[in-house]
Amino acid sequence: MTDATLTIKKGRKFDQVLEGARKVFMADGFEGASVDEIAKAAQVSKATLYSYFPDKRFLFMEMAQAECEAQAATAFEEINLDNPPREVLTLAANRMLGFFLSDLGQQVFRICVAETDRFPELGAKFYESGPLVVREMLVGYFTAAISRNELKIDDLDLAADQFGELCKTTLFPKIVFGVQREFSQKEIDRIIKGAVDMFMARYGT
Repeated sequence: MTDATLTIKKGRKFDQVLEGARKVFMADGFEGASVDEIAKAAQVSKATLYSYFPDKRFLFMEMAQAECEAQAATAFEEINLDNPPREVLTLAANRMLGFFLSDLGQQVFRICVAETDRFPELGAKFYESGPLVVREMLVGYFTAAISRNELKIDDLDLAADQFGELCKTTLFPKIVFGVQREFSQKEIDRIIKGAVDMFMARYGT
């Protein structure tokens, strides 16, 4: 079996394996997690684990996808489509920045960067379960706000992507390059306010 043909098969103990992987990856990170420990946490044999996930990277990305989807769903549950843009965007920015700066967010990003050449489907899977989900949810809100004449946007997808990038300003490059690992709430609030202010200056009515 070549790298390009690796696939994930689901079965009776799939969710059990995934939960075991979540516990180990969250505690030890990708590099520190061993297949033995994951199998032990999942209470399955290594043979059973490998029958579902022939490569540790695929197991990590499947776990990360589930976490990303759960976090995205939780974050946007709190967004009321009737609320004004500044309120909604501030809440969305808090949620997005929280994930960007989290250990899981950083682990997923680094694995994607390191392995995408050999496993392009890993990067695609993360994009579909993370950035694309956020874009679709933001576009849904923008559409409602436009109908109330609170926003004026011609390219909804572009505007959603721009807002996501504004939320990464300063802090994301620092954590990616190891310049700074932790940030105060004051530093985070500064970025969020700047992102919302700039977005509203461009698209607010």
